[in-house]
Amino acid sequence: MEIASEEVDIGEAATALGAACEITNPAMHPTTETDSNSAYAPVCSPFDYSATVVRLSACCHGGAKMAVLAYSLGKREINQYFSIKNAKVLSFAAVVLLIAFHSASRYYGGGDTCEWLLSSGRFLGENVWQPYGCMMHKYKSTEAKSCLSHKRVAFIGDSRIRQLFYSYIKIIDPEHREEGIKHENIPFEDRASSLKVDFLWYAEVNNSLKEHLKLWVENMSAKPDVIIIGAATWSIKLHGGSSETVLQYKANITVIAPLLEALAEDSEVYWVLQDPVHEELLSESRKMITNEEIDMYNEAAVSALNSSKRNAKAKVRFLEAKRQAAMETIAQSDDGLHLPEGTRNVGAMVVMNAVCNKVLQPIDGSCCQALPAPSALQKLTAGAFLVCMVGFLVLHVLGYRHQRKTRPPVPPDLESGEEKKKPNSAVAALNSRGPLLSVCKMGLIMGYFYLCDRGDVFMKEQKFYTHSSFFIPLIYMFVLGIFYNENSKETKLLNREQTDEWKGWMQLVILIYHISGASAFLPVYMHVRVLVAAYLFQTGYGHFSFFWLKGDFGLYRVCQVLFRLNFLVVVLCLVMDRPYQFYYFVPLVTFWFAVVYATMALWPQILQKKANANGIWNLGILMKLLGLLLFICFFAYSQGLFERVFFIWPISKLFELQGSIHEWWFRWKLDRFAVIHGMVFAFTYLALQKCQLLSEGKGEPLFSTRISNCLLFISVVSFMTYSIWASSCKNKTECNEMHPYISVVQILAFVLIRNIPGYARSLYSSFFAWFGKISLELFICQYHIWLAADTKGILVLVPGNPSLNIIVSTFIFVCVAHEISLITNDLAQVVIPKENGPLLKRMLALTAFLGALLLLSRDH
Repeated sequence: MEIASEEVDIGEAATALGAACEITNPAMHPTTETDSNSAYAPVCSPFDYSATVVRLSACCHGGAKMAVLAYSLGKREINQYFSIKNAKVLSFAAVVLLIAFHSASRYYGGGDTCEWLLSSGRFLGENVWQPYGCMMHKYKSTEAKSCLSHKRVAFIGDSRIRQLFYSYIKIIDPEHREEGIKHENIPFEDRASSLKVDFLWYAEVNNSLKEHLKLWVENMSAKPDVIIIGAATWSIKLHGGSSETVLQYKANITVIAPLLEALAEDSEVYWVLQDPVHEELLSESRKMITNEEIDMYNEAAVSALNSSKRNAKAKVRFLEAKRQAAMETIAQSDDGLHLPEGTRNVGAMVVMNAVCNKVLQPIDGSCCQALPAPSALQKLTAGAFLVCMVGFLVLHVLGYRHQRKTRPPVPPDLESGEEKKKPNSAVAALNSRGPLLSVCKMGLIMGYFYLCDRGDVFMKEQKFYTHSSFFIPLIYMFVLGIFYNENSKETKLLNREQTDEWKGWMQLVILIYHISGASAFLPVYMHVRVLVAAYLFQTGYGHFSFFWLKGDFGLYRVCQVLFRLNFLVVVLCLVMDRPYQFYYFVPLVTFWFAVVYATMALWPQILQKKANANGIWNLGILMKLLGLLLFICFFAYSQGLFERVFFIWPISKLFELQGSIHEWWFRWKLDRFAVIHGMVFAFTYLALQKCQLLSEGKGEPLFSTRISNCLLFISVVSFMTYSIWASSCKNKTECNEMHPYISVVQILAFVLIRNIPGYARSLYSSFFAWFGKISLELFICQYHIWLAADTKGILVLVPGNPSLNIIVSTFIFVCVAHEISLITNDLAQVVIPKENGPLLKRMLALTAFLGALLLLSRDH
């Protein structure tokens, strides 16, 4: 279970959500007058050239200065046309065209994911096979036995089919060894699962094979559930590759074709097309088996089978994928005829996916799976969005008619001296259109989510990690981030622009980590774990700072944070039919916000002002932090108590995944000290700032020159030491055990390196900061519209061109994330009123709604 927990990609998730607390939270910068909604304010473009123009103009003269000015004006002119608003229009048009293209391709081009699996694909790396357009699950022994329980599978053919048989058996029983039996039938049985797999030696398509198949047709109780059949090379060898033999081969297959089709009515029948040979390696007795001959025999088989069309549903399927794989690997064959082990394993796994995917429905095995039927909650959610859309259209029409009937502005009333106002009903109708429009936009976006990850409109492919697929995009990203740098508006430690930048580049790193499958590379995995901890560190730092300085423990503040954190995830739980814990970092950050709030709000409420008046209050806040540390340690070393607490209904519905809270325990424990590290750092920083021991002016080092140099040296050494340790880490489990205690070393080292030099503190990357402001949405949206199969694969919008596909899907993904951030901000202003009375009523209504959802999910 530990490994499974890590496969969900630990870093990927954590990233943006810690950010979410601060994205919506002015507490990150409590000393600055900042609107709490500024993080969600519309941004025209991530590339703002105005500050760059000012700096360049100051240092240029004459013609050079004019050239720079002209260049900057040209850039600003471009920005007017390539704004985020125009980008969203372009992305919407791209989505419509892509949906139309893929729908037409499916309708007119024919084929389904099962045919794609069986017919074509490519190697992503050594022995890693990628079917065209869908994902192939790698079956384990327990899964194979579960799928094939009480079933009978028959492999019929020559030595090549015998190879496929043995590879298939090794999926079921990895300890099974080839027995060396030749030219004989070979039985296999697993008594525990009542599973039987037989190999039947029929090297040629002849009368003996026909009689055996006829026996199965006449005695349906004896027929196998799955039949894999194929033969040709012996016919070529025995008859010297004559053209007459090909005609006889076709005639024989034509005779058995009705029998195979009859069996296909109740069984699954797969005809294995002949693999190529490596002619130079063939022995003298096999020289007549040429690739030209094999192609002729394959054409004969294809033309003979399924030609009667007496039953369109009872068709024999062709297994051609193994042949496609063999074309690339046959040169590695020992004798030129039989395939290397990796290639025949590909064929066996393709057959296993074709047979079992529709039975077990693995999330990372999209081939051969039918669309899941929408659940009751999904239907209700779709109905609610449709009602909102109809309501918006009605209000829009009424508002349009009202505007047409309204006369030109009337002079002020002669008696009252006031301008006549519109009727209250009309004003209310016009005001309600804004929130409804946001809900309608959200409904359209959720439709796109559903099509991407629950529908079969778009294709999906599996991940495959290579160093270049991770590090090359990483280099490009940092080059862009460094190029777009600006002057900070303020130079305080961890100012808003700097924390947005921090969240932005961490989010982009984790996105690259996620799509490249870099969790398979342990050094990258361990460094991403630090990024996860850094988001939680910022969560503790931001919320502690806000409560310590502002003392605002009101319901409005709490509801604002909870709404912004959970709105998108709750909607996705309904639309995508996934449990809340599936988006594990949302419950994790929500939990830690509640813990920080409880720590600071419970009696005695200690604020900085009170602590300054009486120094003993500083000791009080330290005692609170110590109590929180003991609370964390108590739960961390009492897994039984932890599970008993969180397994109580309805709490369990928020934290369990697949009926267990082990995943929640694993996630919580992994970074359990990161939040309190952030709180302690915030307390220390604010105390030093209050005592005027820091120099936060522009261009000034944070401390005196000697202390700054000393701290910088220690920070660089600590940073590099952690990286060396993470890179030399050999065991993921042991490294995860150490991570909670030492991750803070690299986090603090980065904070000091970034903030001690005055010049570094005075600059920030506008490119990274722009992404940092929407990091919450980027994190959550990537699950379904950038990645696929709940992060297990990659969404394919543009098939056949991986680079172009990444560009197009990323462009749409970022535009959608930005739009959702604006929608969340707009709805937060409407759903969360500042007055306590209406807020309490809405909270009660929301609690009743969520309670009903929990009851429905429990019944379901």
